[in-house]
Amino acid sequence: MTITPPTAPSARRGASMTVCRADYANADHASAVVLLLDAYAQDPMGGGHGLSDFAKANLVAALAARPQAYSVLAFDGNQPVGLVNCIEGFSTFACRPLVNVHDVTVFATHRGQGIAEKMLALAEAVAVERGACKLTLEVLQGNVGADRLYRRLGFANYELDPALGQAQFMQKWL
Repeated sequence: MTITPPTAPSARRGASMTVCRADYANADHASAVVLLLDAYAQDPMGGGHGLSDFAKANLVAALAARPQAYSVLAFDGNQPVGLVNCIEGFSTFACRPLVNVHDVTVFATHRGQGIAEKMLALAEAVAVERGACKLTLEVLQGNVGADRLYRRLGFANYELDPALGQAQFMQKWL
């Protein structure tokens, strides 16, 4: 089955919307993960550059090889329209797992239908099943819509003591 991004929302708008945990061994799910993540990477909020050929060819197998990784997909009928990738980490302070919501994307044609909220609810349920103490995520300051959604769902900037300020997300490429 060839999967392409939708060019317009379903005429039934949400009537056939389903959200599920991705099965990396399922070819349709695997294709959907790559398609959606590549589209997200091409978006300005994902960096503006598509996935490399290497990432496209190896992403699903690499996720499947990591028991701490899981993904949630949203479909409008048979058409994939949303993705959340999660990676389990560990909170040393709580001595329990935590789950980082690493990627959240919904095709522009399907935004505003509550799809991200539904996917995040399932991602949270899986985190609870795993005994996680919290969910974490990063959001760009300019991504106002996502920031508003995350705050509405109970996410807040990380701080231990307001006098010390909020944590900053940093990176160093290797």
